[in-house]
Amino acid sequence: MDRLSYFLNLLEKAPNNPMVHYSLAQEYYKAGNVEKAIEHLEKYLSLQEDEGAAYRLLAKCYEELGEHQKAIEALKKGITQASKYNHPSMVEEFSKWIQDLEALA
Repeated sequence: MDRLSYFLNLLEKAPNNPMVHYSLAQEYYKAGNVEKAIEHLEKYLSLQEDEGAAYRLLAKCYEELGEHQKAIEALKKGITQASKYNHPSMVEEFSKWIQDLEALA
């Protein structure tokens, strides 16, 4: 059984398990299905507070779709969370990324 099938099977058993949604988002992203990755990231974020990493993946997905404003919004939320959980290097990374995205607009 591949990883995607494994997590889809887990989802059937535990549809509101945040880590299953996060894992599915990662697997869908690796498979190139950014729309499904976004769907599971949004569900994950509705179920659990994140320290910042989920917002990185969400921003990558939106950036790949050319939705730069949505990527910026995800990164800003990620900065809030990274600040809250004392991840200064993540704040710096996201801030720089926002500048890069704004330059494309």
